[in-house]
Amino acid sequence: MSLALTRPHRDDLRITVGGLLGGVLLWVLGIHPRVASDNLVLWQAPWAPLVPLAMTAACEPLRRIRPRVGLLVGTVALTLDTVTLGSIVTIVLYTDLVYAAVLYGSPAAARRIPWITGMLTVLGGVVPAALWRDPQGLLIGVGVGVVAFAPASTGWVVRNHRDAAEAARLRAEQTALLAEMDRTQAVTAERARFARELHDMVANHLSAIAIHSTAALSLDDPKTSMDALAVIRENSVEGLAEMRRLIGILRDGSGDREPAASPTLDGLGALVDGARSNGLEVTLDAGHDSVPVPVELAAYRIVQESLTNALKHAARGRVHVALRQEDGTLQVRVTSPYRPGDSPRAPGSGAGLTGMRERAALLGGSFEAGPEGGRWAVRAALPLTEGDPV
Repeated sequence: MSLALTRPHRDDLRITVGGLLGGVLLWVLGIHPRVASDNLVLWQAPWAPLVPLAMTAACEPLRRIRPRVGLLVGTVALTLDTVTLGSIVTIVLYTDLVYAAVLYGSPAAARRIPWITGMLTVLGGVVPAALWRDPQGLLIGVGVGVVAFAPASTGWVVRNHRDAAEAARLRAEQTALLAEMDRTQAVTAERARFARELHDMVANHLSAIAIHSTAALSLDDPKTSMDALAVIRENSVEGLAEMRRLIGILRDGSGDREPAASPTLDGLGALVDGARSNGLEVTLDAGHDSVPVPVELAAYRIVQESLTNALKHAARGRVHVALRQEDGTLQVRVTSPYRPGDSPRAPGSGAGLTGMRERAALLGGSFEAGPEGGRWAVRAALPLTEGDPV
């Protein structure tokens, strides 16, 4: 139990002090609900009403931390008050103890107290009226209802509203948390998407620039240098155009379109021609029917990145690109010469393999890359009917 729940609340202490002072003031003024000649006044000592008053007031600091104990002691004090001249303050403090027991007590107590006080109200009105054969006996039930049932019912209503408000607050917090999680996931997914597009569209051009600039610097041949500079210029212009498209999309902020017109598998021929102009020896074997646009884009990007990796890492030899449509999937396979230990012609970070793997995973497909029979093989299986667009 926390320290805040073991100490009386400041307002409860104020109620205690105020109740005592008010009760003592009424006692000094001689204001009591009963007179000494009343048959129910068995304890007629002048100071007698102060005893139940002090007991009830002493229960007020317990109204939040020990509401059931406060109600039990308060009930004893109220019973004792009925055999004295009595005090209006004692009755008022007792109604607050009933209210607090329902509001701050356990759920079981909050359910039982209104029922018990309701039954006592009915019995307190019906039984005296039946025994005395006087309708005025019903007034006793009215008194019990005012002192016990009314505050218990009020506490029950307030508790229900409080619990409903707390439940609504928790639901609002959960909704806000889920919304924040969704927003974070959406931002992360969008950042990953743009990272893949940026890498796939620009890395090929920058790799070609790096490789041909190295060749131009290492060979003292004007013709080779001029050819290399021509390739460098072509790739730098294309890379710059792609960068401008991406920057335009980022500034637009809509995120609902691709950085450029989505490439199709019909553009593989131009992609292979570009790889050949960069110095690769590439063969293309594409045997497939029409495929969904997301699959088409993913397959194009995987082939594009595979050719970029071949340009940077592959040994001298033929690079083979093959696409086949089998058993509801598009099989993409790119193989290139592989010699372990050869240093790459341009630096790499491994982001290309990560991007290809992510593209396959987003479509519910599979991706593998690694040595295979003396060659480096990239294999991807992209389902034609399942998966989300990249």
